[in-house]
Amino acid sequence: MQISRNCGYARSGMERVAHARRAGGASWSSIAGLAVRIAVALPGSYGLAVATAFLVARALPASRVEAATTASLLAFLAIPAAAIWAFAASTAWRAVAGVAGPALLFGALAWLLGPRP
Repeated sequence: MQISRNCGYARSGMERVAHARRAGGASWSSIAGLAVRIAVALPGSYGLAVATAFLVARALPASRVEAATTASLLAFLAIPAAAIWAFAASTAWRAVAGVAGPALLFGALAWLLGPRP
């Protein structure tokens, strides 16, 4: 039994580009969407990792060295998570919101916590 590819579910960005190429060429909107996703995945994941590290380092009740080490290790998890989200989101705007939103939120919370004593 073969399942049809067009089952009514939303296609991811990579599936849209592949479908457009099979249909006779990629449209400018699909190329722009892929470019936005790449732009979100590369610098966006770095920004999310930095904001996560700042927030965790300032929020942990440990010595500065232990808090910075723990924050750096946890920030490494944010990089692949953001990159995966950038290409798994249903639209390019959701990819931007899903990476930039938490990065801005974490950065604002870290700034509100202020410097460590």
